[in-house]
Amino acid sequence: MVTTLNKVLVEIFLPAADTRFDVYIPLESQMSEVLQLVSVLLSDLSHGKYKANGSAVLCDAATGIIYNINMPVCELGIKNGSKLMLI
Repeated sequence: MVTTLNKVLVEIFLPAADTRFDVYIPLESQMSEVLQLVSVLLSDLSHGKYKANGSAVLCDAATGIIYNINMPVCELGIKNGSKLMLI
């Protein structure tokens, strides 16, 4: 059983693979840490269509606003069902 306490389920769109992934991310983690982990994870799941290279950014999929990597996820307004984009 997956414990969702202190985590949110978000949808991350990966334009390089034209695919969406549902991912749990921890609310207390810094966005920089989440970005690194998500980047590596989606690189693996995209079967080579996306390569993690350290220059990726996570942004709000609707507005394109880039999330501040120096803030914890809980302070960025991200909640269950939020739609993000990894570019």
